[in-house]
Amino acid sequence: MELPQSMQDALTLAGESIHIPDAQFPSFVEVAFRGVINSNERNAIENLKEFTSKDPAAVKEAYAGLVAMVIEAAKQDTDIESLSSLLEDCKFPPERIKEVSETYQKNKPALQILLGSVGRTPAHIVDVDWRLDYYVKNNHMEKVNEAVYLITLKTELPSQKELQEVQFSCSQEQLQDLVGKLKDACKCLERISQG
Repeated sequence: MELPQSMQDALTLAGESIHIPDAQFPSFVEVAFRGVINSNERNAIENLKEFTSKDPAAVKEAYAGLVAMVIEAAKQDTDIESLSSLLEDCKFPPERIKEVSETYQKNKPALQILLGSVGRTPAHIVDVDWRLDYYVKNNHMEKVNEAVYLITLKTELPSQKELQEVQFSCSQEQLQDLVGKLKDACKCLERISQG
């Protein structure tokens, strides 16, 4: 698992007993995982009394590094060996690696479910209506003689019950270009699913 250098530096702080004493490390890890999973506990690190006497900037940076690592590991479906290797690179002692790995393994399904629900899902096209209009003339020119396609895409979003419409008009060349790009996209998806 690869992390940017700034995240690795912050994570290294979490592995140092100077900033996070060994006795408080298990609760530090538990608070970081709870902060990711439960939005009501995002800033719980500020309320823990055992960390108030330490360097608050270093504790917050260590917390941010651990949280970023947890999210990235869950996003990439990182296994325990890769996670342990990353923590070793960040100079974590074996006891701390074990603590983080066990907590990660225990919370990984919940983290991945949470990450799966984040973001906006693109609308799915469920129906298409079209109409061909032929313009003989318009306000600016006496003779136009041009075909215009009026396309209505009916889309649905998982969070909404009603269909929404996306309307646009295009010339025959633009429509042919759109159909060509859609065919290319379908071929690309077929190749990905087969290979």
